[in-house]
Amino acid sequence: MSDEEFVFSEKPLALASGEGLTLTGEDGTEYLDFGASYACTPLGHCPPAVVTAIQEQAGELLYVQGSYPVAVRTALRERLATVAPGDLSKVWLCNSGTEANEAALKFARSATGRSKVVVAKRAFHGRTLGSLSLTWKDAYRDPFGPLPGDVEFVPYGDAEALTAAVDGETAAVFLEPVQGEGGVHPASDAYLQTAREATEEAGAALVLDEIQTGLGRTGTLWACEGAGVVPDILTTAKGLASGLPIGATLCADWIAEGAGNHGSTFAGNPLVAAAADATLAGLVSQEVPANAAAVGEYLQSGLREAVAEHDLPVREVRGSGLMIGIEVKRGANRVLRDLALQQQILALPAGRSVVRLLPPLIAETEHADAVIDGLVEVLG
Repeated sequence: MSDEEFVFSEKPLALASGEGLTLTGEDGTEYLDFGASYACTPLGHCPPAVVTAIQEQAGELLYVQGSYPVAVRTALRERLATVAPGDLSKVWLCNSGTEANEAALKFARSATGRSKVVVAKRAFHGRTLGSLSLTWKDAYRDPFGPLPGDVEFVPYGDAEALTAAVDGETAAVFLEPVQGEGGVHPASDAYLQTAREATEEAGAALVLDEIQTGLGRTGTLWACEGAGVVPDILTTAKGLASGLPIGATLCADWIAEGAGNHGSTFAGNPLVAAAADATLAGLVSQEVPANAAAVGEYLQSGLREAVAEHDLPVREVRGSGLMIGIEVKRGANRVLRDLALQQQILALPAGRSVVRLLPPLIAETEHADAVIDGLVEVLG
């Protein structure tokens, strides 16, 4: 048994290389990646500008700890502050999404002097103990309890329940603008706006987990932009460095004031910072969010038409941009297996009954057509 099997069960596909939306197996088989990268390759696999940035940085400086100014680290922080929504100008870098949420949790408690956190049912915010306490699924939680307490779960999308839970003891409300692991459920604009109003009234922090929805995935650079909501803290990771390990916590000034005691040895690693800066530059210059919106709409419409035309066993197609969930009437894992082995298309589950599509954001309509045709063959 390999070490990786303790966390991820290995697939019967050994992958050797990648380019754009294509992953190539050790046996030469090519696969269309609509989820194998877990939203970590928004510009596709091995984008040339990012590869070049990594190669150049590797010849200059691989590592120095964060208290020393390094140009590429500073450039990344400045670029993130520039593209952040609203006034989230303070940036803390880390190594993963769960670390970004751990930081957000600590920062919110420090800034408010409170401990209670309100979270949505079906939420997934990470696997480290603090973030795990904010994650809903018992299968993730139970083996590691007891977890840090003072967390209240409320139904996702229920504005009345959320408002009732937020009070003078609340440090923060954590929400995903679209729940990913929970089944690809988008929040309404009104729900996010209610969360903003409730936290402002209570003096609590609104934390939006954009680890999966951010960086153009839903059709805008940040999903909260579509709702006209600016949180106090926004977390991002996954695609920020084209697959290299990174996370970032973006904060308003009032949150950042008490955050100085938090740190991490490898945060802002120069090599990873170079990859992230090049990735973020490409996302903006290539207008990738707009492509995700257009191709995502095309794919969702095509999937719904195919379901109706072929009477496929699908309950619902839902999502935002290129974050799409297909709720099937039989086990998602069986569909994913057949899709990979028969159609050479890789996707993800989101629970037992949802096939999740998270392709690189450079996907085109021809890739969408291939996925629609593949699903028709597998589901039909």
